[in-house]
Amino acid sequence: MSTAKKTPGAKPSNPGTRKSSTKSARSRAREFALQGLYQHFVGGSDVAVIDAFTRELQGFNKADSVHYDALLHGCIELAADLDALIVPLLDRELGQISPIEHGCMWIGAYEFLKCPDVPWRVVLNECIELAKDFGGTDGHKYVNAVLNGIAPRLRTVEVEADRAAKA
Repeated sequence: MSTAKKTPGAKPSNPGTRKSSTKSARSRAREFALQGLYQHFVGGSDVAVIDAFTRELQGFNKADSVHYDALLHGCIELAADLDALIVPLLDRELGQISPIEHGCMWIGAYEFLKCPDVPWRVVLNECIELAKDFGGTDGHKYVNAVLNGIAPRLRTVEVEADRAAKA
């Protein structure tokens, strides 16, 4: 327990992060999937090895393991399809994208494709938060731009209805 005094009204030192106790099981699943995808990008490890390692990490028991499985395995299995959605929206080569941003984009594109129960805005917001929490300073802006470009193609009806309601 910290003994430091908190100034009333002071903002947390890292306002982009959410307290882990308030994160949903699906948010946690996305975090663990992102960690696994990072290992995939950087180390090239086999998905079964990554999966086994990740399941042993502290806090995994609080994650939605079914959603984690879908994200980790699904993103790796559909890698070429996900990259085909992402690449046309990039302003640089795919190899120049950080593994964190790439993983966030994969998770977002995968959920747009395969998780119709998750509203498109939730997918977008969750991936932006992942990029804020784990990525570089402005990486979340890049993830936002790319996923906002993909969403209308994969969730046309939902995105149009949402935008029409706001107009």
